[in-house]
Amino acid sequence: MATEPSPKVIFEHEGVFLHPGSDEDIEPDFLVSGSLRILDKDAEIVVEYRPLEDTVDPSNMLCAGKDSSSVVGWAQCPGDRPQSQQLLETQLSYETEWDMVNAVSFRKRRSSNAEGSLNTSHEKSRWAFSFSVSDLRSITVREEGWTFLILQLKDASTPLPHLHFHQGGSRAFLDSLRRFALLTEAPGDNTCLLVSTPNKALSQSFENLLDDNNFGLIHKFKRDPYVTTLGGFSKVTNYLFDALRGTEEQQQRPPEEVADLLGEIIPGLEINQQEEPGFEVITRIDLGVRPEVSRKAPLSADDWARHQDPDGRMKDVQDLKHAIFKGGLYHAVRKEAWKFLLGYFPWESTHEERKTLQREKIDEYFRMKLQWKSVSEEQERRNSRLRDYRSLIEKDVNRTDRTNRFYEGIDNPGLVLLHDILMTYCMYDFDLGYVQGMSDLLSPILYVMENEVDAFWCFVAFMDQMHTNFEEQMQGMKTQLIQLSTLLRLLDLAFWNYLESQDSGYLYFCFRWLLIRFKRELSFVDVLRLWEVMWTGLPCENFHLLVCCAILDSEKQKIMEENYGFNEILKHINELSMKLDIEEILQKAEGICLQIRSCKDLPRSVAVILGFDDESRRSDSTDCGSAAAPGAARRGDAVSNGHLRESSSEQSCGVAFIS
Repeated sequence: MATEPSPKVIFEHEGVFLHPGSDEDIEPDFLVSGSLRILDKDAEIVVEYRPLEDTVDPSNMLCAGKDSSSVVGWAQCPGDRPQSQQLLETQLSYETEWDMVNAVSFRKRRSSNAEGSLNTSHEKSRWAFSFSVSDLRSITVREEGWTFLILQLKDASTPLPHLHFHQGGSRAFLDSLRRFALLTEAPGDNTCLLVSTPNKALSQSFENLLDDNNFGLIHKFKRDPYVTTLGGFSKVTNYLFDALRGTEEQQQRPPEEVADLLGEIIPGLEINQQEEPGFEVITRIDLGVRPEVSRKAPLSADDWARHQDPDGRMKDVQDLKHAIFKGGLYHAVRKEAWKFLLGYFPWESTHEERKTLQREKIDEYFRMKLQWKSVSEEQERRNSRLRDYRSLIEKDVNRTDRTNRFYEGIDNPGLVLLHDILMTYCMYDFDLGYVQGMSDLLSPILYVMENEVDAFWCFVAFMDQMHTNFEEQMQGMKTQLIQLSTLLRLLDLAFWNYLESQDSGYLYFCFRWLLIRFKRELSFVDVLRLWEVMWTGLPCENFHLLVCCAILDSEKQKIMEENYGFNEILKHINELSMKLDIEEILQKAEGICLQIRSCKDLPRSVAVILGFDDESRRSDSTDCGSAAAPGAARRGDAVSNGHLRESSSEQSCGVAFIS
């Protein structure tokens, strides 16, 4: 007899509590801790709550001291327990006078005793429940020092207990739920989210799911595109679409008006609607057959060591970068290798030179950290920018990767370090300060480094690449959207024309991909692999744009065969989150690079975007993977956005394609 296939786990989060103390037969302080999951059971999406059979062991959690100067073991213990038994120092200071946070580690959870209390198990099993998402009517979000959710089914006779997220995770749960249902604010109550299941969602126009005040929505995006984008991917593109298309009763806006309006929403974004001086007119180009490429195994610690001489200098750097590009790194190598890839450590430096550099960087970091740590409350009341930075950082830190074990739980040391590094970055670059999305870029770096100072300087190097994405004028985003559009039109003009016919030709559904380098689209492990591959600078400049093209290339057949309109394209792209195969994407993106590079009549504008216009780069490379990498990511150097931080971009030239 065939067994039923096991359900696919889409989301899982432990540490979700029920507060059943309101029942007469339950003690007032009684709490039920359990695991909340979203499952795919034979194409039916189910939400399931299971109480844990064993209690949470707080001794497995670590946190930082109140002054964030050390990482300590944490336990909920009676007040009379000796402090020496409560605190376990795990940091090794570089400099005793700084007493810095140097390392974060977690003890492995001890396996629970198989012989749990039968009475307790029986008591907790009564709180288990599950339901289909299609049966869910609404979700009310409330705050009580923590977030708790009130779920209401369409069958009002079946009440569900409130879900209390004491350790975070409510946002991740709602984000996962949005992949299978539309959650929209109820009229007159912004805490209540109405749930529309897919079959209804696709037939219901997006403009009816939001307020009719499109003017206000557009200006919300214009005022703070990062908050709007990261807060609700489906909404931000709808803000644009509502304004670009107008109401159903109105005639569709002409192309020139669409271009003007989009330029108003994203100031400086110029879209060419006709042939003008300076625009390169190109007929359809035959790129030839896309070559097959293969990926290799990750670089091991032994492989890395073989590329060091006795003094610690890295040798055969181009071969080393090529190996990292083709296979990535084993996790044990990342802590050291990322420092070189990001430019924190020079490739030609010796062991002793790197120790000296680290000592200098430690002093520099803590001098900056002391600046904001020493600001009194009275001073901060007169410094609105610092106050706003701190408020936004605290808000974002508490919801960044909380399902990752490195950041989960109450008083987690990872969150303290995340907060302190971002606050110190405000002192490093006060003009930029903090913009939402930057915590997403720091989180994987801190996870790998497990070190406050090293993580900060690696983050600084990454931000030098990404800086223009977060500047007020959004120059990096404007340039990349134009460049991506140019590449996609070259690769597949028919698909581009289809997207344009569905009001999706401006590719603004890729905004989040570009803003934070696919951080919300891939699993955490896959983000680590993608970033280290991109940091090699191979096989061309702006390789991340070819990653976008690879994803769209994989989805174009479904989009065109199903005749998706704007709403369906948006929903489909949004639902790709956490479903992408990073190795397959990288393989296809490299193949696209080889295909474009081999084109004899490549338009100059495309060659500029990918860095193929440099003849010396061509002559020095025999294949796509051995192209010269850009210099270390420091201010003023070439960066992955394809232009200089401190010089005007010349790569946003328009290209008019003729089919």
